[in-house]
Amino acid sequence: MNEKKLQLTEDGSYTIAIPAMHVTYHSKHGAIQESMHIFIRSGLDYCMNENRHLHYSTVNIFEVGFGTGLNALLSLSEAIKRNQKINYQTIELYPLLPEEAAQLNYSFLVDEDLQQNFMAMHNCEWNKVIQIHPLFSFQKTKIDIQQFHSQQQFHAIYFDAFDPNTQPELWRESIFIKMYNMLYENGILVTYCSKGIVQRAMKTTGFTIEKLHGPVGKREIVRAIKKST
Repeated sequence: MNEKKLQLTEDGSYTIAIPAMHVTYHSKHGAIQESMHIFIRSGLDYCMNENRHLHYSTVNIFEVGFGTGLNALLSLSEAIKRNQKINYQTIELYPLLPEEAAQLNYSFLVDEDLQQNFMAMHNCEWNKVIQIHPLFSFQKTKIDIQQFHSQQQFHAIYFDAFDPNTQPELWRESIFIKMYNMLYENGILVTYCSKGIVQRAMKTTGFTIEKLHGPVGKREIVRAIKKST
């Protein structure tokens, strides 16, 4: 895997850059503000607020691209604030080393008490359900999304793969068919990418597309809904 470098973003939180690939894991305008806007407010909040007529004893979340673990940490923080059980599953083919994850300052900016939980996500066994917190079960799998299969269905998918220019194979219609089938009816997929080719692939799959205002530095993001028939 290419060399990774720690990079400070505008909200004071770190991201990881891979110079050889010309990519970063999060926005230079702020890693935490970006993840909060896209995956928590537009994803998890939507499941729990907009669909408040539904009661979820446990919210099932699937993340494509565990990366730095920031989205999982923020979801854990929300689970505790809301006293809501979350079952969180994620895949990552090229995980950070524990010593790389230890340099990230997310827990200290979000909730310092969660630092041990955050590091537990990075240090725990693969392919095994771990009870990170009484409200938060966690499983990570080291696999490519194209080879991944699950019998579990999900209320929300955080689609946080590298952009289509870097990993075009992850943004094809065949991938979104898989994502669509993994969702419950009225389940959602949220992503930072609003490119026309991505929206068209989602629509062909059967998703209903909502274009939302993006976080700082980004015009819009996408929430794709599996509407009940």
